[in-house]
Amino acid sequence: MLEFINSPESKAVNLPFSQAVRVGDILYLSGALGSRPGTLELVAGGMEAEARQTMENIGAVLKENGLGFADVFKCTVMLADMSKWAEFNKVYVSYFDPDRLPARSAFGANGLALGAQVELECWAYIGKPR
Repeated sequence: MLEFINSPESKAVNLPFSQAVRVGDILYLSGALGSRPGTLELVAGGMEAEARQTMENIGAVLKENGLGFADVFKCTVMLADMSKWAEFNKVYVSYFDPDRLPARSAFGANGLALGAQVELECWAYIGKPR
């Protein structure tokens, strides 16, 4: 099974990629930014605000697909400034059960879309009928 997924908010910004793609029992989420849903505008307030909005945006995609953060098993974090790692982690860990943290990779990037401070890509296991 291969399914390309885009919410109405995602379609509204007309980006050249799918919000998520389901391949079998895995949902691959495209990199999410701290933008307001349905816009290309980042939230104000620095790393903590962007990180929180990024997580909320990921949570919305998961929910639209009948999933939650407990279904996420892998994340890739891209930070524009690695010195903000601790600020990002403070928000990130609050969305997961401490005993079920996803596998994760992280790296610094010299530029992210829209001038974002953080981008986060996740994989989630569906494993149950939708």
